Amino acid sequence: MTLLIIGAGPAGLAAAEAASRDGAPVTIVDENLEAGGQIWRGGPASWQDRRARALWRALSTRAQVRWLHGTRVAAMAGARSLLLEGPLGPLRQDWDQLILCSGARELLLPFPGWTLPGVTGAGGLQALIKSGAPLAGKRVVVAGTGPLLLAAAHTIQQAGASVAALVEHQPRRALLGFLGQLARRHPAKLWQAAGLLRALAAVPMQHGAVVTGAVGQERLLGVTLSNGRVIDCDYLACGFGLVPNLELAGLFGLETAAGRVQVDAAQRSSEPAIWVAGEATGIGGVDKALAEGAIAGLAARGQALPAALLRARTRALAFATLLARSFPPPPLMREVCRPSTIVCRCEDVTAAELAPHRDWRSAKLQTRAGMGPCQGRICGAACQHLFGWEAPGLRQPVFPTQAATLALAASEDRDS
Repeated sequence: MTLLIIGAGPAGLAAAEAASRDGAPVTIVDENLEAGGQIWRGGPASWQDRRARALWRALSTRAQVRWLHGTRVAAMAGARSLLLEGPLGPLRQDWDQLILCSGARELLLPFPGWTLPGVTGAGGLQALIKSGAPLAGKRVVVAGTGPLLLAAAHTIQQAGASVAALVEHQPRRALLGFLGQLARRHPAKLWQAAGLLRALAAVPMQHGAVVTGAVGQERLLGVTLSNGRVIDCDYLACGFGLVPNLELAGLFGLETAAGRVQVDAAQRSSEPAIWVAGEATGIGGVDKALAEGAIAGLAARGQALPAALLRARTRALAFATLLARSFPPPPLMREVCRPSTIVCRCEDVTAAELAPHRDWRSAKLQTRAGMGPCQGRICGAACQHLFGWEAPGLRQPVFPTQAATLALAASEDRDS
């Protein structure tokens, strides 16, 4: 019985650990060169989270756990077979059971100047720092909404940069209400938030404001805010939330609703042989990913689900609901996006070119939006926010793929 786990972030690692406890073989596929996903980026040597280190200690001693690093899914090669693309080229991977832990990506919302060099996502800048990007001495504005802003600002400070301002869309009153909810229902989360706030005590904070533009020609020079302020900076890190990665869920034909994969109490999807865990079932952070991953791993092996694990998932889901309710994408960003603002960066399609269309399909046919390298992953989510369109569906291959992989896919089709 071949159990394949796609994704080696917290959910995937927890799933692999739970599924392999009894000696059963597990294969883990991840597009990164090291385990950890986006949350535990940088590889085991750099992890600070004790839960990450514990999972790695367990998995690294199990000979039955097979790793396929630097490998991504390209296409289906049969009913229960995938065409993968790895460092040594294309390969076929059969499976009997599959746990999908595809994670999430940042929601990037367009505004004038957002394509300037120096403008990134908040999580994107964190990833650059963890990959060794030099930020010492630079001035950075962190803007958007949600707790990710605090984490990003802290990482930026630790890299030796100066946080020129932290701009939160929610007003101070709403933030105090959120902290009150944490105190009553999630005290451990409040403790984490308090620690970050203490570390950022010297950072100028703006509440109830959003970025209305990035200033510069060849590179970023500063940002303008909706409260009229102009702040000079070298980098702008924007965080408007996350959206689940659903490309592979679509490839497998899994049922989705409200932008997430639908699962039952055991994390089983609409396809009986596929379980889904982590951000693909809804944005919720590390605790949710770990609980769901462990449940999926045990369920896939037919093991009992401990009551404590189910309670941990319930707590994590409650926190996820609170986050979604407290920090929705700022509605003001719809007004900030002007007719001349580029929405599809790959094909240079502006908001004015998109506005006359009734849906994504019409816009794509007429403007080439979503036909560039990102295949609509960035502009598709932006158009959902701006125009209320349903996100675009993707065809195989689900990622840009080498010619050798396409040739193998063609030969698989001829042989089938």
